[in-house]
Amino acid sequence: MTRPKIIGIAGWKNSGKTGLAVRLVTELVARGYRVSTIKHAHHDFDIDKVGADSYRHRQAGANEVTIVSGTRYAIMHELRGAPEPSFEEILARLAPCDLVLIEGYKREPIPKIEARRLEAANRTPLAPDDPYITAIAADHAVPDTRLPVFDLDDTKTIADFVVTVTGLAKPA
Repeated sequence: MTRPKIIGIAGWKNSGKTGLAVRLVTELVARGYRVSTIKHAHHDFDIDKVGADSYRHRQAGANEVTIVSGTRYAIMHELRGAPEPSFEEILARLAPCDLVLIEGYKREPIPKIEARRLEAANRTPLAPDDPYITAIAADHAVPDTRLPVFDLDDTKTIADFVVTVTGLAKPA
């Protein structure tokens, strides 16, 4: 089986990752793509509570939503003390789709867009130390970078970039 096309959204807490991910899923699904998501959580979690990130991904139209943390992952599977599954193990469990959008996994060697907001808990840029970051989406000016920089809320342009950088074929 061939690995699906993937793009990540990375950033610090409150950097706008979930909002951007939800908007991209909505936009890409509207364009006819089948999109699945994986969200990494650094804490215990429950899924599909109204307003939760996983709930928002599903409501945006994702075919599958997988959320991962150190205590369990969903498509609900209790780990019961076993180690957290690797990114590749989770990716292999997804049904075929056009694109897998990854939220989190900021240290994974996958192409990523860095989300930045002035209100983020940590504003240390990731891009200078991560060669896998292909662009930056920010709510402020970003000087001193050679990467493409997008307005964090310019979903259509960011979606166009995702289609181009991942090589997504036009939907049938």
